[in-house]
Amino acid sequence: MKILVTGGLGFIGSHTCVELISNQHQVVIVDNLVNSKPEVLDRIEKITGVRPVFFPVDVTEALALESVFAAHPHFDGVIHFAGLKAVGESVEKPIAYYYNNLVSTMVLAEACLSHHVNRFIFSSSATVYGDQPSPYREDMDLKTTSNPYGETKAVSERILSDVAKANPDFSATLLRYFNPVGAHPSGLLGEDPNGIPNNLMPFVSKVARRELPKLKIFGNDYPTPDGTGVRDYIHVVDLAKGHVKAVEKRTSGVSIYNLGTGKGISVMEIVKAYASVNDIDIPYEIAPRRSGDLASYYADATKAKDELGWEAELTLADMVRDAYHFETVSGK
Repeated sequence: MKILVTGGLGFIGSHTCVELISNQHQVVIVDNLVNSKPEVLDRIEKITGVRPVFFPVDVTEALALESVFAAHPHFDGVIHFAGLKAVGESVEKPIAYYYNNLVSTMVLAEACLSHHVNRFIFSSSATVYGDQPSPYREDMDLKTTSNPYGETKAVSERILSDVAKANPDFSATLLRYFNPVGAHPSGLLGEDPNGIPNNLMPFVSKVARRELPKLKIFGNDYPTPDGTGVRDYIHVVDLAKGHVKAVEKRTSGVSIYNLGTGKGISVMEIVKAYASVNDIDIPYEIAPRRSGDLASYYADATKAKDELGWEAELTLADMVRDAYHFETVSGK
């Protein structure tokens, strides 16, 4: 199949492009490079032997996106990753998040309808569940989200669900995933945000490389076994494979899947595993809780296993080993 991947040079997008190509799919990438780097395209080519077509386009710009569809009029589907993604930043910059994440979803969906592209895979998030007891299941009612980032994902889900309802040929697959970490085992692809990281693993990695003096752990007084936040951390390669399974499955209407491991791991467990597996010291300090963060959540991923034939296979040791390998090999 020929798949348009928005945000395809980002962390999850680039790994998904590698898995798509490895499964004999043709990939066209759109990315505005706000939180990604152009050399990722070279790295995808080095891993796969294939250089995807790339357009430096912002998905919120309808005319620019139209030029992509005009150049490639026969997409079989789209996978929509493009969007701002930092929970803390979304609290500080809500307008930027609502504009970027919602407008990009609407513009892309409209382009798909105009060009009869009826397979839409959406990069959603566990944050849509709001604050309620885990494990999260796809049939649970969604509670009020705790931050603007999560709200943009919830509203985008509603937009795509309404589009599918109004257009019977259009199918939307909403992938609610949890906390992607790790890197490609080659060491060529990984999480490499511009500026100071917002997510845990690249922050730990920068401390490991002594680019930052110490890690900040936001809160150690949560109602969790060790007081630090608990999340369902999933290896990004497992997550990428889930997107391939989703785009290959023929569906109608709206389908929703959690992509997670089904178990929670605390921030402190991540830090200790990173230090132990890689035999490196990770200095840290405890900082106040961040606005918008929940104490604990993790997935019930049974539905993805039953319907997509997908489940996470890589371990915590794989996650922290591959993350550090990326730091040492990529030459950043």
